Amino acid sequence: MKIAFYTLGCKVNQYESNWLSEKMTENGYTVVNYNENADIYVINSCTVTAESDRKTRQAVRKFKRNHPDSIIVLTGCMPQAFPEDAEALKEADIVTGNKSNAQISKLIDEYFLKRERIVEISEHKTGDKFSDCVINKFEGRTRAIVKIEDGCNRFCSYCVIPYSRGRVRSKPIEELEEELTHLKNNGFCEIVLVGINLSAYGQDCGKNICDAVELACAKGFERVRLGSLEPDHITDEVINRLGGLENFCPQFHISLQSGCDKTLKDMNRHYTSAEYFQLCEKLRSSFKDTTITTDIMTGFPGETDEDFKTTCDFALKVGFEKVHVFPYSPREGTKAAKLEQLPKSVKEARARQLIGITDEIREKYLDAQIGKTLSVLFETRSKDGYSEGYTMNYTPVKVLGEIPCNRILDVKITGTNNGFCVGEII
Repeated sequence: MKIAFYTLGCKVNQYESNWLSEKMTENGYTVVNYNENADIYVINSCTVTAESDRKTRQAVRKFKRNHPDSIIVLTGCMPQAFPEDAEALKEADIVTGNKSNAQISKLIDEYFLKRERIVEISEHKTGDKFSDCVINKFEGRTRAIVKIEDGCNRFCSYCVIPYSRGRVRSKPIEELEEELTHLKNNGFCEIVLVGINLSAYGQDCGKNICDAVELACAKGFERVRLGSLEPDHITDEVINRLGGLENFCPQFHISLQSGCDKTLKDMNRHYTSAEYFQLCEKLRSSFKDTTITTDIMTGFPGETDEDFKTTCDFALKVGFEKVHVFPYSPREGTKAAKLEQLPKSVKEARARQLIGITDEIREKYLDAQIGKTLSVLFETRSKDGYSEGYTMNYTPVKVLGEIPCNRILDVKITGTNNGFCVGEII
């Protein structure tokens, strides 16, 4: 029987879909691409924005419309956070949440037995343990994603994630070591440690994010990279410990959300713009060739034109190597959703303006790489005859010609093109 996975959202969701794929293969299913005909389609949803929910609804209806005789399974964050909305999607034959991913095979068996719609969503509870998920490989990838943390305790006023993911839970270090051993034996050069609130790893078990990174580096991977981090978790101790690891990638994606202190306070963020800037200065002085990337939200309730200008000025001051800009989206059940909202046109206009500013910073950074020799892990081949990959600090590079994937080679950068550095193999 054929099963396909369609994944929306973050790297944690990608990891969980990969884990489910392995489990379903062990149970006798044949995993195919979601563009192919399958007996079962699993939609692993995201709910971080209203747009994410829209894409989830669209995907469920599209797969059912195109494959009316197939079983449609909806799982992930959307049904976990908004079970009533998920249940209302009648095109989904099985509706469950991310807490019950391990039960999907059982739910499919039950559906085949009874041929009745199943809606089974279990709530996250305080004291839940980290789900037992260890992968052996990461199909179709040169770098492997490893989920080491789940849940969040921060309750930012705009965010629904604590409701869709529960409280902080950390992968036991013994399970992580087992998983890393499998991935190393399967030939991966690079791994990316990810989590919902990654830098909170270990808060529930007396460990620290550095313990996980040090373990991964000791396994002999050429590169160990981190996912998104919270600024107030990156202490001097963390910087010092990570700074001593040669195979640690000096790329930090540190969530900002706003460069205005008033807005940060309204968001229930736990730092000021001055503290954030000081952290960036420390990272750039502690790690050679480090890059700092971030997320910034526009149009949060109460954000004035002056507040927005402060954020734009702050982005220029930091000089982020890349910024993900997005307009604020109210999420039901959060404090910010109850506040007076700015017009959609204002949110989107500010997003466009900030994207223009940060894109210019990005272009200047890429131009500054011309003439340098960079170490590149090649991962994909484009249709226009280029091989593409990333440096240690996640600068995208492409070289004309076919280069085998999963190889690390030195490249002399000769120019830039459409968001990439372009170069020649040394």
